[in-house]
Amino acid sequence: MAVQANAGAIRRRRTRASTAVRGHGRATPYLFLAPYLLLFLLFVVGPALFGFWMSLHDWDFQLPRKPFVGLQNYKDLFDPLSATAEPFWHSMRATGIFTVASVPFLVAVPLGLAVLLNRKFPGRTFFRAVYFAPFVLGVAVIGLMFRYILDTNFGILNAFLELFGLPEIGWTNDQPWAWISLVAVTVWWTAGFNSIIYLAGLQDIPAEQYEAAELDGASTWQQFRNVTLPGLRPVTVFIVTITLLASANMFGQSLLITQGGPGDSTTTALMVITDTGFGQFRMGQATAMSYLLTAALAIVSLVVLALIRERKS
Repeated sequence: MAVQANAGAIRRRRTRASTAVRGHGRATPYLFLAPYLLLFLLFVVGPALFGFWMSLHDWDFQLPRKPFVGLQNYKDLFDPLSATAEPFWHSMRATGIFTVASVPFLVAVPLGLAVLLNRKFPGRTFFRAVYFAPFVLGVAVIGLMFRYILDTNFGILNAFLELFGLPEIGWTNDQPWAWISLVAVTVWWTAGFNSIIYLAGLQDIPAEQYEAAELDGASTWQQFRNVTLPGLRPVTVFIVTITLLASANMFGQSLLITQGGPGDSTTTALMVITDTGFGQFRMGQATAMSYLLTAALAIVSLVVLALIRERKS
């Protein structure tokens, strides 16, 4: 009986020990995630909730009293007679134009570069670095540099055109040249980043698939269409999503290169939000604009993901 009692006590201790180990094992992932979750709550969730709270008030930095107005700031954005509605929706239209014009190039051009840079040729590493190098420059550097390059009066590009007897072009003063300039600058600046992501995706496609396609008599275009593109589908979804969000949040290029002109045709939503909040000190209306922009981006992203998944199926 004593031996059986001791054996039972040992089994109970082992059971408690294994339960404690399993409990610690379940808690381990959360311990590793804790630092990120803390920062995420402090710098993402917290400011987001506080910003929504601000959008429900007539929030002016210069006034101590910030009265609660509910959804009035949102209603004003849909009121044609409101002073904030027309500038905001005009800037949303400009943002949409830039996004529609730039995203196809920022998806197709990096894909072509990645396919070329994935081949073996002398100096491949050098060219990879060259195409990625512009991305490390800040938007202030890019904006000021192309402000002088594209200037109508003394810009380098128009001076080059004059050498061939071609007329000057208002790269920043006329439409559609202003949009063409902004899209071209953005593609030159950021295409290297998407190319590197595509390049990583290409290296994950098994070489056996290309060998099998070649044995079946597939041409280069057929290999690209039937092997490369399906293999890059997850990468393409990621690139399309981040490119949409980045293009819709374009700010520095328009501010520094075209200064929102000609007129206010290239004034984007972020420019209007920034001016409303920090220029006119109407933070309640500015945060309401930002949340409408966020909602629009979320809807567009969901639609794009649905279309890609439908095409996949």
